Amino acid sequence: GEGRSVPEEPEAAAAMSVQVAAPAVELKELSGPMDKAAGPPCEPVTAHPPGHGVAAAPCPLPATEREAAPAPSSCSERPPGSGCPGLSSSAAGLPPGAAKVPQASAMKRSDPHHPQHRHRDGNDSGGAAAEALVSPDGTVSEAPRTVKKIQFADQKQEFNKRPTKIGRRSLSRSISQSSTDSYSSAASYTDSSDDETSPRDKQQKNSKGSSDFCVKNIKQAEFGRREIEIAEQEMPALMALRKRAQGEKPLAGAKIVGCTHITAQTAVLMETLGALGAQCRWAACNIYSTLNEVAAALAESGFPVFAWKGESEDDFWWCIDRCVNVEGWQPNMILDDGGDLTHWIYKKYPNMFKKIKGIVEESVTGVHRLYQLSKAGKLCVPAMNVNDSVTKQKFDNLYCCRESILDGLKRTTDMMFGGKQVVVCGYGEVGKGCCAALKAMGSIVYVTEIDPICALQACMDGFRLVKLNEVIRQVDIVITCTGNKNVVTREHLDRMKNSCIVCNMGHSNTEIDVASLRTPELTWERVRSQVDHVIWPDGKRIVLLAEGRLLNLSCSTVPTFVLSITATTQALALIELYNAPEGRYKQDVYLLPKKMDEYVASLHLPTFDAHLTELTDEQAKYLGLNKNGPFKPNYYRCCSSPSPLLVP
Repeated sequence: GEGRSVPEEPEAAAAMSVQVAAPAVELKELSGPMDKAAGPPCEPVTAHPPGHGVAAAPCPLPATEREAAPAPSSCSERPPGSGCPGLSSSAAGLPPGAAKVPQASAMKRSDPHHPQHRHRDGNDSGGAAAEALVSPDGTVSEAPRTVKKIQFADQKQEFNKRPTKIGRRSLSRSISQSSTDSYSSAASYTDSSDDETSPRDKQQKNSKGSSDFCVKNIKQAEFGRREIEIAEQEMPALMALRKRAQGEKPLAGAKIVGCTHITAQTAVLMETLGALGAQCRWAACNIYSTLNEVAAALAESGFPVFAWKGESEDDFWWCIDRCVNVEGWQPNMILDDGGDLTHWIYKKYPNMFKKIKGIVEESVTGVHRLYQLSKAGKLCVPAMNVNDSVTKQKFDNLYCCRESILDGLKRTTDMMFGGKQVVVCGYGEVGKGCCAALKAMGSIVYVTEIDPICALQACMDGFRLVKLNEVIRQVDIVITCTGNKNVVTREHLDRMKNSCIVCNMGHSNTEIDVASLRTPELTWERVRSQVDHVIWPDGKRIVLLAEGRLLNLSCSTVPTFVLSITATTQALALIELYNAPEGRYKQDVYLLPKKMDEYVASLHLPTFDAHLTELTDEQAKYLGLNKNGPFKPNYYRCCSSPSPLLVP
């Protein structure tokens, strides 16, 4: 979901119409009947107008319950991409053929605790080292050489295997190795499989006989289930919501089509939506971020999932179409990340789009597209802007990126940050998180901005505000965090120093002009998973990460607890739109009600053993608030820019 080939709508004005409405769902008793009383929506407001208050609302449900999470498996502590040391694939729970490595029993190793110590001594006629077996009485005898020869034959056969690529590849990606070559060290335990047949060419069924899915390997489902169980432990709010609301089934009858990153955290969200009564069909919004084993686990559980790590552009749109174009299945809700799914339905299936009851969008790019449709008068369904909710902006964008930027850079480049010169394009919440992390590691950080408010914040935080042209020749790392297009152009790339690292932390892959690098005079060289050297004729090279796509989810992982906040916000937004009575929401873009933001935050506080202070009646009267909240007006966003589109 990176804004690739959908035609652009006319540019939206700086001040965009945003709607705020009181929630239709009574959060105090989610297990009770849903509030069906129609209420008038609030007046349209600009992006963040001053002085727009909201009426007092009943207290959100107290966050004191949390469902106990399953205990982690014995392998839960190993780093992603590694197996259990000392276990064969069968002993570790791997499906047959998931990892083809020589078995320990096929290789001779010295064992100091064995009665017969083994030593290498001399060479046989074939040049291979011969082994001697030393008995306790000192007698030396030569080990049979046939065993050694069999061992080397097996190893040679194993290491000489080179998979043949037969997956689909789009023409635009033909100059460099395509995404089908890439496997993140952070993503999957089983991505190293030699089977490179495109999932579209496979006939797979789950244990129930269903084939309504398309994943890399359905046999990886057991691995994926373990990852989902681990994620559940760090997603307390979703688990609490699942426990409290599943009796009422507030999403009964909802048919949700989703396009997000397919990770263990998304799986917890999908299974929560299913527990609340929804039917779901899902595709991936990013060609690199899918965890194959998690997609397999969802398919095994009966979710129609169409995604695998390393999709081509053609695969990407094919998967979205398979989610949408199903005979006898009309979606009535959309959960999108980036806007690709929304625009695909809008462009290809306009009659289906008109029957959608609500859209929930969580990215800057996707929200910008919704505002463009609304401005042009083409948005015929209500949409919820989750990206500008406090819980998304402040936690997912800021705290998540503060931790994951270092993770992504370390895993791909093994670099040391101390003393490195870094330029961060954009000082919105994502840029703030990146700058804080890099500064703490000893990097020299520059910032580019177009918004004077964000620019002043960067200066106050101790960063030098520059134009990209002023520092492009000297910096070691360039990071884009804007959601805009052509932030780093070919001119910038030509002027970069040798070995400069270039990456993107914004959702859209348009920020770095990667297309301009796909020319005959430049050589692309794959270094490791999603790390490319782009080499100029004079020998200068830059290090391009994830081909300009989202760094943290493409090359590493993000904190589960932060994603719990975002996923809970998405779930409540879906419940709100689906249960809203006719007329409450018009054909426009709305912000999440403040009451829901506070409710999401309250569900996560018990994890920290945190205790909220309560207002006295006198204090509440003095402040003009309901003592149970909401405590901030709806225009208060906790975000840094008055515009929903943060650009450098």
